[in-house]
Amino acid sequence: MGLHSYFGGATIQTLKMAAVPASASYSRFVFSPISRNLVALDSFPRHSPSPPFPLLARALSMAAAVQTTPPSSEDIGTATGSVGKPQWKAAIDFKWIRDNREAVAENIRKRKSKASLELVLELYEKMLAVQKEVERLRGERNAVANMMKGKLEPSERQKFIEKGKNLKEALASFEEDLVKLSDELQQEAQSIPNMTHPDVPIGGEDSSAVRKKVGSPREFSFSVKDHLQLGKELDLFDFDAAAEVSGSKFYYLKNEAVLLEMALVNWTLSQVMQKGFTPLITPEIVRSSIVEKCGFQPRGDNTQVYSIEGSDQCLIGTAEIPVGGVHMDSILAETVLPLKYAAFSHCFRTEAGAAGLATRGLYRVHQFSKVEMFVLCRPDESDTYHEELITIEEDLFSSLGLHYKTLDMASEDLGAPAYRKFDVEAWMPGLGRYGEISSASNCTDYQSRRLGIRYRPAELAASTNPKKGGKGNLAPTKFVHTLNATACAVPRMMICLLENNQQEDGSVIIPEPLRPFMGGMEVLLAKHHTG
Repeated sequence: MGLHSYFGGATIQTLKMAAVPASASYSRFVFSPISRNLVALDSFPRHSPSPPFPLLARALSMAAAVQTTPPSSEDIGTATGSVGKPQWKAAIDFKWIRDNREAVAENIRKRKSKASLELVLELYEKMLAVQKEVERLRGERNAVANMMKGKLEPSERQKFIEKGKNLKEALASFEEDLVKLSDELQQEAQSIPNMTHPDVPIGGEDSSAVRKKVGSPREFSFSVKDHLQLGKELDLFDFDAAAEVSGSKFYYLKNEAVLLEMALVNWTLSQVMQKGFTPLITPEIVRSSIVEKCGFQPRGDNTQVYSIEGSDQCLIGTAEIPVGGVHMDSILAETVLPLKYAAFSHCFRTEAGAAGLATRGLYRVHQFSKVEMFVLCRPDESDTYHEELITIEEDLFSSLGLHYKTLDMASEDLGAPAYRKFDVEAWMPGLGRYGEISSASNCTDYQSRRLGIRYRPAELAASTNPKKGGKGNLAPTKFVHTLNATACAVPRMMICLLENNQQEDGSVIIPEPLRPFMGGMEVLLAKHHTG
């Protein structure tokens, strides 16, 4: 997802609106019930697969979860159950976590996650013990039932009846305990973050490594204006009227700024469509469960997501969320992968806790337009597509003449879903510093396990005794990997373009690639007021 600083550690805010159930939480390894129907998507563009790129870290539950039976509809629920009960079950390979506890614990430490591995393992062992007792009691109950099918003396039959009654009561008690333990285990285990790429720098944001630097800051022979002053002189924005109408951190775009937004969006879409991306315009209201399944958790006051009173719906903070839901609960044919989308949407973020100079003007706002790239691919290709996404971003920004640097973000700045994340920070002369304009994240199977997005490998599974209907020849399904990257977050791109292309006379040069999308306009001229 683009612009981590806009949406990092996102949570759900009620704002006199409906609270998302407190049971919702991060779920590292989730899949929902999968559609029985194979999704035929041959109408989508087919892209040649890249050479296999070996995964550098194993997803925590990959091996077991692929074989796991999908949870029942009662497991999924709709948040109408008791407080604390998970809305959906996670396909977590607890045995793998237990066998690799040191690696998982180290990953939690690297990310400064609040997940409690010790509690997860303790609950897992308790659940195994109760599960074993449930199985034993079920076996005894079945044995008693079988014995009662034969001819028995009345006194013997009565003994078996009493024994069966006692077993039934004991079994009901243990089954109730098993459900409670399972729910508690899910609640705790879902907070475990994704594993981390071995090349990711360890530490906070300051530990992030520079991957690439393009260009250098422009040297001005005159006093530099920030985008707020330029916008006022060019009559491009109205923050005062928007504050009266909507509140702080809202704005009106005016005059050429309207054309500039549309030009940025259309130019960006035209560029990424040439790279094989299918354009989308997404819904901007989604179910809160989709927000959670994409990895954003309700957790207190420091929230970024607006939710809607009297419903289970939220305003989106990024198109990553509705695009992630397009193929929810689906089994895709391997032949349609990769699926590459470029989604335009408005984005809404509460920006709770945001303060300081960096929040002035367009830099941090409650509503903005964005083009988001999203990829679904085979696991062995996700690292390759991650590199492709960041290359596309860099090419876009280079085409507009921006000076920027690309960062390999440190472990504590990844957020729970990302296995690895690259950020792009561009030079903003008015701020006198770099500001984040984009990011590209490889989320491996973190989101697909939650959203239930799998694919069927093309090769047939070995089977000498095919089952009825030939299903025995089908290869086991696997979870896709998902990636997301910001192609264009309009407000921050405007900041960069206005501040870097300003002229001494107060005008602003429009970058050449955008001119055909602005009717041939080459320069923004200051408005001269009289009186």
